[in-house]
Amino acid sequence: MFYDHQSIEKKWQNFWQENQTYKTDNTTDKPKFYVLDMFPYPSGAGLHVGHPLGYIASDIYARYKRHQGFNVLHPIGYDSFGLPAEQYAIQTGQHPAITTEENITRYEQQMRKIGFSFDWSREVRTSDASFYKWTQWIFLQLFDSWYNKSTDKAEPISELIRHFEEHGTQNLSAVQSDQLNFTAEEWRTASNLDQQDILLNYRLAFRAETTVNWCPGLGTVLANDEVKDGKSERGGFPVFQKKMMQWSMRITAYSERLLQGLNDLDWPQPLKDSQEYWIGKSQGAQVTFEVEDSAEKISVFTTRPDTIFGATFMVLAPENPLVKNFTIEGQKEEVENYIEQTSKKTERDRMSDVKNVSGAFTGAFALNPFTNQKMPVYISDYVLMGYGTGAVMAVPAHDDRDHRFAKKFCLSIINVIENKNDIQEESFDSKDSVCVNSELLNGLKYEEAKSLIIAEIEKKKIGHGTTNYRQRDAIFSRQRYWGEPVPVYYKEGMPYTLPVSVLPLELPEVEKYLPTEDGDPPLGNAKNFAWDEMNEKIVSTDLIDDINIFPIELSTMPGWAGSSWYFLRYMDPKNDGSFCAKEISDYWGQVDLYIGGSEHATGHLLYSRFWNMFLKDRGYINHDEPFKKLINQGMILGMSAFVLRIDGTNQYVSKGLAKDNKVQKIHVDVSLLKGGTDELDIEKFKNWRAEYENAELILEEGKFITEREVEKMSKSKYNVVNPDDICEEYGADCLRLYEMFLGPLEQSKPWNTQGLSGVYGFLKKFFNLYHNEERFEISEEEPTKAEYKILHTLIKKVVADIANFSFNTSVSSFMIAVNEFQKLKTNKREILEALAIVVSPYAPHICEELWRNLGHTNSIEFEKFPEFEEKYLIEDEFHYPVSFNGKMKFKLVLPSDLTASEIEEIALKEDRVIDQLAGNNPKKIIIVPKKIINIVF
Repeated sequence: MFYDHQSIEKKWQNFWQENQTYKTDNTTDKPKFYVLDMFPYPSGAGLHVGHPLGYIASDIYARYKRHQGFNVLHPIGYDSFGLPAEQYAIQTGQHPAITTEENITRYEQQMRKIGFSFDWSREVRTSDASFYKWTQWIFLQLFDSWYNKSTDKAEPISELIRHFEEHGTQNLSAVQSDQLNFTAEEWRTASNLDQQDILLNYRLAFRAETTVNWCPGLGTVLANDEVKDGKSERGGFPVFQKKMMQWSMRITAYSERLLQGLNDLDWPQPLKDSQEYWIGKSQGAQVTFEVEDSAEKISVFTTRPDTIFGATFMVLAPENPLVKNFTIEGQKEEVENYIEQTSKKTERDRMSDVKNVSGAFTGAFALNPFTNQKMPVYISDYVLMGYGTGAVMAVPAHDDRDHRFAKKFCLSIINVIENKNDIQEESFDSKDSVCVNSELLNGLKYEEAKSLIIAEIEKKKIGHGTTNYRQRDAIFSRQRYWGEPVPVYYKEGMPYTLPVSVLPLELPEVEKYLPTEDGDPPLGNAKNFAWDEMNEKIVSTDLIDDINIFPIELSTMPGWAGSSWYFLRYMDPKNDGSFCAKEISDYWGQVDLYIGGSEHATGHLLYSRFWNMFLKDRGYINHDEPFKKLINQGMILGMSAFVLRIDGTNQYVSKGLAKDNKVQKIHVDVSLLKGGTDELDIEKFKNWRAEYENAELILEEGKFITEREVEKMSKSKYNVVNPDDICEEYGADCLRLYEMFLGPLEQSKPWNTQGLSGVYGFLKKFFNLYHNEERFEISEEEPTKAEYKILHTLIKKVVADIANFSFNTSVSSFMIAVNEFQKLKTNKREILEALAIVVSPYAPHICEELWRNLGHTNSIEFEKFPEFEEKYLIEDEFHYPVSFNGKMKFKLVLPSDLTASEIEEIALKEDRVIDQLAGNNPKKIIIVPKKIINIVF
């Protein structure tokens, strides 16, 4: 029978859409199971065959859980705010909403064509006002919350205000930006402006001066992962470190909970390790150093306070505010030049460059509180303002970087500073040098020494033992247009939130998407974007008088805002009165299975855990962690093609002729190759781009052979394979099976279009099992033992494979089973109905078609998955190897349930045994049931 995959797949995709087969009910007696894919960003390029890998895996699992009787939530949506659409808008003038809509339409068409069992009725888009209304609402809750260290959770800001009114800061244990101390009386008599300023010190969403990655070319702040080698990933514009007033999220309040929560998550260990490292818990001491001729002091955090005796100089982060105060006149130019140089590096670049040391001397000297030694104070980019206090005590005898810095800088600077010759040069040169013998700690083990020195530090009242975290508060401002507006207005320079009743604060229209002439973000171009406080409405910016009409925040939220909670909105996407009804979030609870890329380890996955914990603290949901089990799928790699150009010429040589020439490898589109081979279609190549029209190609044996290499599949490498083309030629079921067949889900593997023909051949065999030539034909006869055995061997394997996410070996098992059924000419209903259900999570279209032909009117999707029965794998017979004097001669087939004495009796009557004995009597007969028969004579 001809397997017409195109008509079959189109038929069932239409059926699923028209009948809303995968629509999920929030009210059911079935147990729930929530399967989620990481939020896709819809780019103009659409999907290539690498993108669906994780979606196919999650879809198989979702379908399998439906077969098991679960109420499965498997939604889809789009992370539709972001820089690419905005950059396109800047270049073309087209509104980002139009581009985004076009991209989403393209994505949806492609995903429907692959046959994913998404509940499309729950689709969300972060750029829809109905969605970002609730992103803004969550922001307001964060703004109106503080972190109570005594209860270890976020609480309403009203409770903090009550504490201030009654006690001031007395007995307050809170996470805050700066340590504040005031009485209840001082709070009550403070102006409203001062009170609001104090509260910003505690709010979980707060505004403060922060060092950011500023990209003038894009006119916006960039996240670390948007910067590469000091330039913006998009556009390649220079990026500088700059201090700006920014909104931030106090994620640091949750550092310990985020760290401890990892213990209960079923996540890949490397991913958990990444988060643990990012959070960076360290235990040590905070120590204050006095500075010569200054009232200012330097506070440092150190994990090794026991090495303070060997601290011989100090290093500040270039952006540390103390630098300005400590730099003497003669060092100002050098220090300022160095600060300018450092501003061109991102923190990530500074952290990764471990071997190169650079810096500048401030001219100041601190005093070691235990040795009284004078310690020159430097600045260097290896010290980060965001970690600890932005200052370190340098111990060159015990730290490689300190040692390299000391060798490069300290000796050269000492002799040029007047009146400082009492400092011994060897203190900075020898890795073994310690200026003063640390008799206090001699003979102690590390932990004992650490405890003792912390006690001494506290006794001297120069510091205290403490726990520090590397993680910084998350910057929550972007100077962009295409993002969620921040629902805040400014009165006397202080932020106030818009009332919940007016949400969403919708993105206004602007004439252009670039920053204003004054350098304000693009929203500064909006004509109608001011807040009328009295009438509670948005009005023209021309009316701003700072009395009744006030300016609105011009920055927008970062890309991670909407993606930090979207999984909750899927539960209740149409609710206009709440981000998710409590009883519905209680029902769906955690995401049971989350599949996506490991690149989001310290971004999205950390932020979503933080927001989830916050919403739990405030009583809106009942679970601490959002994602119970997480799997990182590997990448599907592309097989790139290269032509080899002889340097300095327009000549290109075939691969085999390149040895004697100095050549440059140039990517060419894989579509220019002949029939999936390595041979270049010369005519297509010359017509591909103008620069190749007059190229001279040097052939080998009449052909031009390209060089091939496995790389990340990417449009820029011209190695992208479009899934639409695969679905057209081979079908979506073939694509789904092949992507799983390529190898283990978590591993990266190369794509090879030629491999599709083998999987397509399997589907044709599978389809033809149900047909007798051109006729669908099924027998109602009882299956044979052999048929039952094949079926239940398959069921056992597939159930185990799906539980272990070993989808590749399931596909192999399908092929083996179908081949065996084909040999037996199996056409029994009991076998083939079960087979269709077992295969359907992987290849749903063909199985729906076969299920319908088997006489069923309902979808196969909700049929019970066949249960494995051990009895069909129990052998009725056993093939005994029969040995004589230790040498096996033949096998004797006997019933499996015979005892040793029964086996002996039958064996001795066997003609072949009699022939081997040749009249001799056995001296010994060794029988192990279901193992061996050994006769000694």
